[in-house]
Amino acid sequence: MVTAGKRQRKIEWPTVLLAVACYAIWAGAGFFLWPHYPLLALTLLSLTLALHSSLMHEVLHGHPTRNANINEAFVFLPIGLVWPYRRFKWIHLRHHADERLTDPLDDPESYYKALWQHEELPEPMKRLLKINNTMIGRFILGPWLSSIGFFISEARLAWEGDAAVRRAWLLHAIGLAAIIPIVVYGFGMPLWLYILVPTWIGQSIISIRTYAEHQWSEHPEGRTIIVEHSPLSFLFLNNNLHFVHHKRPTVAWYELPRLFRERREEWIRGNNGYVVPGYFALLRQYAFKPKEPVVHPVLRRVPEPGRAFRPRVRARNVSGLGTAPVPAEPPKE
Repeated sequence: MVTAGKRQRKIEWPTVLLAVACYAIWAGAGFFLWPHYPLLALTLLSLTLALHSSLMHEVLHGHPTRNANINEAFVFLPIGLVWPYRRFKWIHLRHHADERLTDPLDDPESYYKALWQHEELPEPMKRLLKINNTMIGRFILGPWLSSIGFFISEARLAWEGDAAVRRAWLLHAIGLAAIIPIVVYGFGMPLWLYILVPTWIGQSIISIRTYAEHQWSEHPEGRTIIVEHSPLSFLFLNNNLHFVHHKRPTVAWYELPRLFRERREEWIRGNNGYVVPGYFALLRQYAFKPKEPVVHPVLRRVPEPGRAFRPRVRARNVSGLGTAPVPAEPPKE
């Protein structure tokens, strides 16, 4: 199987230019389009926020430079409002422990629930989670469920005195202090509208990608999808080729299609054939039908005494209002 390699460029200029363009398009849509073409502006802002989310993901994996602080500066202004970059980074890098993928407790991005957790939920929440496992449900409900669970978890960690969480939210607040006045007074757009259209739709677009990314398999290699073609590939920065990304997380977004084309059959064998031609194929099959069960089919069937309620390292699973450990400090890039 293909193994990880080293990046050759000290500065990845395509990513630098894309980050600059992302903020420029965001500002242009707000300042110039919104007063005259509001529907076009809202559409463009929604797409830009989805792209910004993908850029945050790219940056946390060590792009576009070899300096983490410089990289963070490229996505520092939180135009998507919800996710503090440093928390997103710490949570997502924990997710990249492939042997723990889909584990309801050890993978903070798993959409599965432990059986005993699910049994404790009220019936309305069980129904919501089942709807959330359909593709339409994930598009509509997913951003709200993940954001609410994330906020509750982060408030708890901050209340318990987690210094890393507090620092991340302080930096996020500084960014919001710049972005919100620009939206409200510069664009002249009500904040509620910015939240209900660009922010919500931007996250919903990203949920198309995350909906399909992982499934349970006895073999860790078979847990991560390859979506071969999609008109959304650019907005996702080619993370539709998600298995390739998990195997080569330090490779820049614009190199992933070449890597996949060069060894297509090898990649497909490597992930046990968890491959679909495009997201429309998933939509046709799972628009109103759950792709996966809410309860994990194998793992975490019974509570583990002494583990489930450890303070300070517990955080709600950001994908489905569950619980999962999140490190207080980020893994090294």
